[in-house]
Amino acid sequence: MKKNATTAVPILRTVAGLALLGLISLTAMAEEAPWLLDARKVANTVPPKLLQVLNDEIAKGGPASAIGVCRDKAPQMAKTASEQSGWTIKRVSLRNRNPKAVPDGWERAALEEFDRRAAAGENPANLEKSSSVVTEDGRTEYRYMKALPVQQVCLACHGAPDSLMPDVATQLHTLYPNDKAVGYAMGQIRGAMTIRKTLAN
Repeated sequence: MKKNATTAVPILRTVAGLALLGLISLTAMAEEAPWLLDARKVANTVPPKLLQVLNDEIAKGGPASAIGVCRDKAPQMAKTASEQSGWTIKRVSLRNRNPKAVPDGWERAALEEFDRRAAAGENPANLEKSSSVVTEDGRTEYRYMKALPVQQVCLACHGAPDSLMPDVATQLHTLYPNDKAVGYAMGQIRGAMTIRKTLAN
C-alpha cells in the first residue's frame, strides 16, 4: 500500500502540473464532454453524403456539372443536418469559393492551426478544434471544427488552374468570379466543417 501511494504522488503532481500549464484540460483528464462527442458525430455526417452526391454527379455529367451540385446541395445538406441535430453547420475556408464561406476570427485561427499541424506531419483527416467558451455577440457557444482535406475527387475543381478542364474553368468563372479555391494538392486543407450551438442561459 505504501509503495502504491508513494508511486501515485509523483504521477498526481505531474498531472496537476500539466493542467496548470494548459497542456491538458480538466475535461481531458476525466473524459470527453458529451457535447464534444455529439459535435464530432454531427460534423462527420455531411462530408461523406456530399462526397457520394458529387461522385454520382461526376459519373453522370462530368466535373463541370458537379460544381452546381456542390454549390446548391452542400448548403441544403448542412441546413437539413442543422435542423435534425440542433447544431448550426456550415463550411469555411481560408481560400473560399462561396462568398458565404468566409471564416470568423475563431474559425480563421483554427484553420491556420490546421495548416501548421498538417505541415508538421499530422494526418489532415484527424485535425479538429473545439471550445466551449467562445463568446460572440453576447452569446456563449460550443464551437467545433473538423478539417476537410483535399481528396482526389476535389482536384477536378480545386486543383492547379492549368490542370482544370476548360468547361470546369468556364463554369467556375461564371458562378464564382472571385474564386480563391484553386491551386490545391492532395492532402492539403481545403477548409473545414464548422458547427456551433448556443449554450442555454
